[in-house]
Amino acid sequence: MIIWLASYPKSGNTWVRSFISALLYSDKGEFENFETLKKIGQFPSRSLFKNFVSDLQDVNEVYKNWLNVQNFINLDKKIKFFKTHHVNCTIDDCKFTNDENTIGAIHIVRDPRNVILSMKNHYSHVDYDETREFMFKDKKWIGVKKSSSELSAPDHRIPTLISSWNIHYKTWKNKTKNYLLVKYEDLQKNPLIEFTKIAKYVENLTQMQFDNKKIEKAIEATSFEKLENLEKKGLFSENAETQDGQKVKFFYKGAKNDWKESLSDEIIEKVNLKFKSEMEELGYL
Repeated sequence: MIIWLASYPKSGNTWVRSFISALLYSDKGEFENFETLKKIGQFPSRSLFKNFVSDLQDVNEVYKNWLNVQNFINLDKKIKFFKTHHVNCTIDDCKFTNDENTIGAIHIVRDPRNVILSMKNHYSHVDYDETREFMFKDKKWIGVKKSSSELSAPDHRIPTLISSWNIHYKTWKNKTKNYLLVKYEDLQKNPLIEFTKIAKYVENLTQMQFDNKKIEKAIEATSFEKLENLEKKGLFSENAETQDGQKVKFFYKGAKNDWKESLSDEIIEKVNLKFKSEMEELGYL
């Protein structure tokens, strides 16, 4: 059974994934390199689908095998974690996941106005308006091809439907059992409270137990600053790449991101209008 770490891109998924990795795969909550992070893979990925589809760039082949791959992954009946940026959707009666394969989901959500800032850097967009248009597209796929607007780490170049920011939020919120909503901003403001909440959620679904010292150590070891320093040392391997093969900085600004200082009034107004209902629900408006 899968516990999903679901999020729209650049919303804090890798941060939460690092924390959970430190809890699960270290003795005392240590996180000294990103090898630990690799124990929580991404779905979909080329390595998981290569034995199920003949063309890893064929959207139809990929979505028709979402459940086939998950059924295979779950043959051992063990609980495992997967990071995903995919919407929790159905295409031609093909579900992204189902209750037979999913035991729960931790859904990390971030203010879309700050997501724009990080995504512009990550995808090397020309300007913030290009990123805004990217986030507004209901049928937005990433990983379909390597181009200036479709960048991803090598193993993740496989069709992944992220849709628009608001549809992504709604599909996970409305279709997932054992759903835990985590706001990026809360992780920043109250890391001990929010990460402890995540740890208790994992305990409830896995029957594992984590003492307070390990939780606190894992929070400290996976702070944005610590992860950023590990990336600077060349220890991170999931960077997007520009067309000429240059790595894009992954841990960009974190808490220093401030849409009020960077976005034009016009873009802010368009985002607020497009995502008004969801942003009000989440307390962003």
